[in-house]
Amino acid sequence: MSKKDLEEALAIITQGVDELIPEGALRERLAEGRPLRVKAGFDPTAPDLHLGHTVLINKMRQFQDLGHEVIFLIGDFTGMIGDPSGKNATRPPMTPEQVAENARTYKEQIFRILDPERTRIEFNSRWMNAMSAADMVKLASRHTVARMLERDDFHKRYRGGQAIAIHEFLYPLVQGYDSVALEADIELGGTDQKFNLLVGRQLQEAYGQKPQLVLTMPLLEGTDGVQKMSKSLGNYVGITDSPEQMFGKIMSISDELMWRWFELLSLKGPAALAGYREEVDAGANPRDVKIRLAEELVARFHDDAAARNAHQAFVDRFRKGAMPEEIERCELAADEQGGLGLPLALKASGLTESTSEAMRMLKQGAVRIDGERIQDRDHRLAAGSEQVVQVGKRRFRRLRIS
Repeated sequence: MSKKDLEEALAIITQGVDELIPEGALRERLAEGRPLRVKAGFDPTAPDLHLGHTVLINKMRQFQDLGHEVIFLIGDFTGMIGDPSGKNATRPPMTPEQVAENARTYKEQIFRILDPERTRIEFNSRWMNAMSAADMVKLASRHTVARMLERDDFHKRYRGGQAIAIHEFLYPLVQGYDSVALEADIELGGTDQKFNLLVGRQLQEAYGQKPQLVLTMPLLEGTDGVQKMSKSLGNYVGITDSPEQMFGKIMSISDELMWRWFELLSLKGPAALAGYREEVDAGANPRDVKIRLAEELVARFHDDAAARNAHQAFVDRFRKGAMPEEIERCELAADEQGGLGLPLALKASGLTESTSEAMRMLKQGAVRIDGERIQDRDHRLAAGSEQVVQVGKRRFRRLRIS
């Protein structure tokens, strides 16, 4: 690999990365001039993926494009343990049937990003089911309880007198052993997985292997720009959303958040991103740059024609008289649950005179958020979000929940 190619590869791989452990080791691995084994594990805990899940998958695609071997590891064995990362209580393990069904949908969805011809799919039950009780005891002997309690969530629960089940200590060990079984050169994970990834390095060393590099990626903020993307918070963009839904949600994010999403979700590379920033600095409307992000993501999860049609639908809805040029802004306080129910928001903003009128307008299909018709009386606006809410043909507010 030439020096120029090496520098370009480093720029692509490190774009958006939170931490690379150990520092400087990636250059040495790339300079070896061989395809590296790049592993990322996913527990099949839910049937659908959203853009937050794809941050790691995008990075895997970049490694693929650079000629490296990508291993998409489905943690069907670990999924039945239940990863407590970031949790303050034991997570219930999943049934084998739940794991199998979710794993099937994962395989269908990831190939919207990864090249199926260059993707190696593994299930960690392949080697874990072959382990005897004696093998598991031997694996457990490679780590100490003291080290386990260094993990933040375990430490907090221990100090708080909350239960920690013995099987939860097995999760980091099994995830770490996956790296041994696959002889991984690099493992990718979210920042909340750092402890588990480092266990992989330790176990590889204990089993006589060269320790893997650890590359952590940030957790993607949702459309509200505040909290981690989550279906439960309503601030997500699902990769199975319709093209129009996806395009509209992406266009609703703030200009500041747009750059963060470009960095973590775009596959166009650092040079393209720098060019977009230069355009905005030179006076271009950030909205026009955001359209490129929306088009890229819709095309990735659907196709180019769907992206063009979604763009045109957006133009028709927002630029051809469907929405006024100037819209009154209104800031409302979030409730104790960290958001605000839509009927209350309609009344508080003056879009309806009462919550009963709000309920009636919702039932009639006369309420739209960012152009999308909403009829769910239980719909909530997420804290930190800013959305254009329309009631009937002429009543508009740009609502921000703070």
